[in-house]
Amino acid sequence: MLKRLQRGAPGNAVEGDVHTPRRHDSAHLHVSGQARYTDDLPEPADCLQIYVAMSERAHATIDKMDLSAVRTAPGVVCVISAEDIPGANDIGPVVQDDPVFAETKVFYHGQPLFAVAATSRKAARLAAMRAELEYTDAPALLDIAAARAAEDIIETPQTMRLGNAAEAIASAPTVLNGALEMGGQDHFYLEGQIALSVPGEDGALLIYSSTQNPTEAQHLIAHLLHKPSSAVTVEVRRMGGAFGGKETQSTLVAAIAALVTHKTGQAAKLRLDRDDDMIMTGKRHDFQIRYQAGFDAQGLLHGVSFDLASRCGFSTDLSLAINDRAMFHSDNCYFLRNAEIVSHRLRTHTVSNTAFRGFGGPQGMLGIERLMDQVAFEVGRDPLDVRLDNLYGGEGKNLTPYHQVVEDNVAGELIETLAASSNYRARRAEIEASNKQPGVIKRGIALTPVKFGISFTAKHLNQAGALIHVYADGTIQLNHGGTEMGQGLMVKVAQVVAHEFQVDIDQIKIMATSTEKVPNTSATAASSGSDLNGMAAQVAARKIKDRLIGFLAERDGVPIESVVFENNRIRAGDTDYSFQEVVKAAYFGRISLSATGYYRTPKIHYDRDKHRGRPFFYFAYGAAVSEVEIDTLTGENRVTRTDILHDVGRSLNPAIDMGQIEGGFIQGMGWLTMEELVYDAEGRLRTHAPSTYKIPTSADRPGVFNVEIWDKGSNQEHTIHHSKAVGEPPFMLAISVFSALTHAVSGAADHKVFPQLDAPATPERILMAVDAVRAELD
Repeated sequence: MLKRLQRGAPGNAVEGDVHTPRRHDSAHLHVSGQARYTDDLPEPADCLQIYVAMSERAHATIDKMDLSAVRTAPGVVCVISAEDIPGANDIGPVVQDDPVFAETKVFYHGQPLFAVAATSRKAARLAAMRAELEYTDAPALLDIAAARAAEDIIETPQTMRLGNAAEAIASAPTVLNGALEMGGQDHFYLEGQIALSVPGEDGALLIYSSTQNPTEAQHLIAHLLHKPSSAVTVEVRRMGGAFGGKETQSTLVAAIAALVTHKTGQAAKLRLDRDDDMIMTGKRHDFQIRYQAGFDAQGLLHGVSFDLASRCGFSTDLSLAINDRAMFHSDNCYFLRNAEIVSHRLRTHTVSNTAFRGFGGPQGMLGIERLMDQVAFEVGRDPLDVRLDNLYGGEGKNLTPYHQVVEDNVAGELIETLAASSNYRARRAEIEASNKQPGVIKRGIALTPVKFGISFTAKHLNQAGALIHVYADGTIQLNHGGTEMGQGLMVKVAQVVAHEFQVDIDQIKIMATSTEKVPNTSATAASSGSDLNGMAAQVAARKIKDRLIGFLAERDGVPIESVVFENNRIRAGDTDYSFQEVVKAAYFGRISLSATGYYRTPKIHYDRDKHRGRPFFYFAYGAAVSEVEIDTLTGENRVTRTDILHDVGRSLNPAIDMGQIEGGFIQGMGWLTMEELVYDAEGRLRTHAPSTYKIPTSADRPGVFNVEIWDKGSNQEHTIHHSKAVGEPPFMLAISVFSALTHAVSGAADHKVFPQLDAPATPERILMAVDAVRAELD
């Protein structure tokens, strides 16, 4: 029946249909200040405010934690610690190694010790300062080098192989070795971590949480409180940004609020301030990459080996999958006929690192792109030509190191199109000639591509549900398991439903995401929000549409095929009705106007023990050309121009997708140029506020910023209206900036020395790299 119903919708006839630009559904609320976030929700009269006390040590035994003075402080209603948890003191999403509160030991500076609930946040904070704490310090492993030396790991090293890398490298005409370090990144969402817990009847809880993952929060909180999951409801209408930082880390905040409500029977709110948020919650994983490559005189790779090491922090969190994805993307767009990729997942006495836009993919991709630049330098060719020669191709050149066949390779055509439209080759020649002239300012340019795999690599997460109600007046209520964090998911799914019913999008009411409406959902992550929830909503809409078609065909005595939905109306044979007329008649005809929808991604499979299979349904592609300038006296730099061409398939909403491309690029540029996490010798994060941690501002955007959606984009797989994911892939377009900075530094030595430049490429690092290449030249 679904195929028949598809024919019943000619499409593109109503306001807000698919493939048309449409403003964000909450845009008018955002700009007017009327959008309600968790902190804007009305608080019950007896709502308690919570403050979390944190460890001042990176690794220590707790010898004494006397909270008696805290409990008697003014305004304090309750104090909770590990001993107050009725269930398991654990919120680990994968491995049970992530306590809510420390028990006998602390494992990172900022680890929660206890929480104070009081009549005001100020009273709770002042009370927490009365705690009497004594520690016995233990040696702390604070970085990758220390953890590697101590062999402290969260998982045994993982290896991915294709062919025989060692043999191919040894027999290659030229061999090079290299290394690259890249820092972490704070999510710096506008809305910090927050949760409001409200008591219900018979011990039930309703938790409003700024979370990407309501179901996981529900299940973990229920386990923590020793309750059934049905007793806990988690709801979120919107987040003020998340970027992966609210996939698992938000559960800690929601769990503490829930514990207070469970103990007191009162509503409770926990809102972290910026400093506490940055200290207490995880970041992007910092990586060290070592590589070796064998290649010929043209730069064609014969064999490659990568050794990846990441700082995972004190607990597992999502580090297994994040490091897996770094391995998956160590090839980027390039056929590595002989490859060995080894991944080391290191445990440190720092906050547990977590999901961040790209989920390990950017780190793996940065390694291969640095390798491409270095190979091109060694053979004396334009890096673009070396990249083009090494791209995936047809039969015999289409197998990834994890043995997935690349079936949808459009990278070559997209790259060539961008190179021509941006005038890349002429600009590079002019820049290299200019750099040979005397002067303080040196310039660089680079074109780098992106191939990003789309799907959760944990197969069971690739499913989604939706619930649609059509009311007797013709209006529609839309529920699904995806969460809105500013990325425009809700409006895209609403467009899918509007298209199915052929009604204006304004007739659709978007509801908050709630575990009460759609159960057992996956996090809105892995760039899969529209793919999964759009398909689930489409299934639900088509069920109702099927019933309406059958009802009208029977009532009017016309063939089912003659019932057509178009432009807010439904035609049955020669008779034309409004959508509202048919819906109301169907209600009186006792036709159900509510339906659930369910979708699971097909074709995917993966054997993690062997690191082989098809973990991704498809790939998203893009490319960027960036031009930069550096001041060789200070290391200061700026991006003067960026041209982007990105493949989003057949875009569901070009306006939303354009925003994701632009925003992703700028955020990636921040990671690679200015966002620096600094820890001191005691393991304390020193960059925990905007005064010390710098993210890009509007002044940092490229002086010329040309962004286009590829007009040939489509998706050969059966995704929602043949669109492609767009949340994460654009982030890695910013690698073009890092490669351009490397080119500019090389220009300080007449392009005769390849520089060692690590990320973030801060002015200090650029200045040191300039000095190093000039010293080597001398």
